[in-house]
Amino acid sequence: MCDEHEGFTLWFTGLPCSGKSAVGDRVAEILKQKGHKVERLDGDVVRRDLTRDLGFSKKDRDENIRRVTFVAKLLSRNGVAVLTSFISPYREMRDRARTETTNFVEVYAKCPLEVCIQRDVKGMYQKAMRGEIKEFTGVSDPYEEPLNAEIVLETDKETVDESVQRVLRRLGELGLL
Repeated sequence: MCDEHEGFTLWFTGLPCSGKSAVGDRVAEILKQKGHKVERLDGDVVRRDLTRDLGFSKKDRDENIRRVTFVAKLLSRNGVAVLTSFISPYREMRDRARTETTNFVEVYAKCPLEVCIQRDVKGMYQKAMRGEIKEFTGVSDPYEEPLNAEIVLETDKETVDESVQRVLRRLGELGLL
């Protein structure tokens, strides 16, 4: 049996296509290899199951993050490394997640809108700019950048591996590895 690790919540936030899931997935793999109990809560997956009844209004987005925060709280207090990847556009809800979960670490996947648009293989940004998708973060709905994220990744200037190493280094500095 491996040593017990303290739980934490690694909360990836950023615009759609900013690299949240790509970095989060790699960090999760490495943490598992190091013997951590790990759970990934990814926006696309959660919206298919836990929050499929919600839309994208501010009220529904807040409820989506409230539910995810509740799950992260239960897991992190029981020694699980919880890695979330959600746009989570509103500071108020991220701040709530910070106060309710164990060892909250905010990771801002900072990426210019133009780069996110170039990376968008699903064409969601183009649809939003044509008005086909309402309340799309970064186009017709706001994204409130974190003011004091523990980790800021400039995903347009660094590789996924460089971002992963920065996250792991910071987790070590915070005593979570």
